[in-house]
Amino acid sequence: MASKTVITLEDDLEGGPAEETMRFALGNAEYEIDLNARNADWFRSVMAPFVDHARGLGRGQQARPVRPLAVRQRGAEIRAWAREHGIEISERGRIPAGIIEQYEAALTRR
Repeated sequence: MASKTVITLEDDLEGGPAEETMRFALGNAEYEIDLNARNADWFRSVMAPFVDHARGLGRGQQARPVRPLAVRQRGAEIRAWAREHGIEISERGRIPAGIIEQYEAALTRR
């Protein structure tokens, strides 16, 4: 037995047929609204001044992940160890692999 599913969009503002689903976000919430052509054009024209002055995020751009506490503490421990052993190291940024290797080697010798 065959079945057929038909999805019909209805304009969320006025009722009647809708031509498209508009997606947008405000704050931390995302929304969708089904609109006919006239209401979709109206939505775009109302949003245009804001969009013209906004920064685009593009795909895949999200807030930077926060490093877990254990990772931050390990970095602080490596920096402290390096300073104690006369190794120059910056206060911030990536710790060079060579310094990490020296730190780990020193731990295994204990």
